[in-house]
Amino acid sequence: MTVMVEHESGSYTVEELESMPEDGRRYELIDGQLHVSPAPGYRHQEIVAELCGRLRAACPDDLTALPAPFTVQVSSKTEVQPDVLVGRHVDFTDKLLPVAPLLAVEVLSPSTNIRDLTIKKSAYERMGVVSYWVIDPQEPVLAVSELDAEGCYRQVAEVKADDAFDATLPFPVRIVPAELLGWLWENGAG
Repeated sequence: MTVMVEHESGSYTVEELESMPEDGRRYELIDGQLHVSPAPGYRHQEIVAELCGRLRAACPDDLTALPAPFTVQVSSKTEVQPDVLVGRHVDFTDKLLPVAPLLAVEVLSPSTNIRDLTIKKSAYERMGVVSYWVIDPQEPVLAVSELDAEGCYRQVAEVKADDAFDATLPFPVRIVPAELLGWLWENGAG
């Protein structure tokens, strides 16, 4: 279960995140509100690992793909950790990405579904993340949203199971949701 934690002053800052315990939970800050999520499960992590590997293999030389935990910190009130992100090498510091990634991916889990589909999606849109992917590991389904000319997300694709998505943003890559589950899908555990 994701928990939103209230602060006595009403708002957290990224500096306060440094005092959070190293307890396996994910601590994120969105517009000053602290969101705490439990460590992800096996199915979730299989998808993250497989997707990150496929993105890294297809990345142009000036880009990279990284799995969580890696911090995107665009202001003193917002620090998130997408499950997978793609950014330009030149934009990274040793500790974080201080600008919007080109792609942010969230893999849904029971504890993060609502937040990933609403709060984080809205935060990524405000940051200017050009492409936002959400993967439901239970189906599996990949939903792809991209910024339109007005800077708002529009869903441009939804692919299920063995169907393929041929991404053009942030670079060409083919993703088949069922393949991200690997062994789990092939052996009927999908």
